Amino acid sequence: MNILVVGANGQIGTHLVEKLKNTETYKPVAFVRKEEQVTKFEDKGIEARLGNLESSVTDLKKSMKDIDAIVFTAGSGGSTGTDKTMLIDLDGAVKVMEAAEDMNIKRFIMVSAFQADVRENWSEEMKPYFAAKHYADKFLMNSDLNYTIIRPGMLENKPAIGKIALTRALTEASDPMTIPREDVAQLILEALENDRTFLQSFDVTTGDQEITEALKGL
Repeated sequence: MNILVVGANGQIGTHLVEKLKNTETYKPVAFVRKEEQVTKFEDKGIEARLGNLESSVTDLKKSMKDIDAIVFTAGSGGSTGTDKTMLIDLDGAVKVMEAAEDMNIKRFIMVSAFQADVRENWSEEMKPYFAAKHYADKFLMNSDLNYTIIRPGMLENKPAIGKIALTRALTEASDPMTIPREDVAQLILEALENDRTFLQSFDVTTGDQEITEALKGL
């Protein structure tokens, strides 16, 4: 099963590509925007395809040949302005969805943002980012794609803990509301063909359940 990881050069994407590579079931395909990133992945024996989320749907479709599922974990980054947030986190995400539909790729996992579905909980300085994630998620939920939307808490670069809490309301969330990036990658891996995650959206933080067990509760 060929998995296109959009945002493969990011921190979650890097963890995910390595995890996919170490399975017998999945083959990762890294979607990256720079030639040197292509070389980095190819040197590890991982197929990489060059693309740009600001390009057209037609161009994006060229990167999706023989792809069975897509994971979108790209983002404009904290150092960019609102313009790039809208062009990458919203419009870029929507164009990938449109391209996936055109290519008849049904499975789509979105890495969104914690509480992106609850406007009242958006911080003032981060409102453009949350709005971009919110409406990208809305578009995905109204598409024909078999989606899973994962909204992780504050991301950390700590080693994986392997235990999570899936939450749908801030009052249910664990304290602190953080999660290692590697645990998010493992969650994506385990969600890919888990039918309990199909057409589901949820927040996730570090918790007290093994990932496999937590997914059984969906």
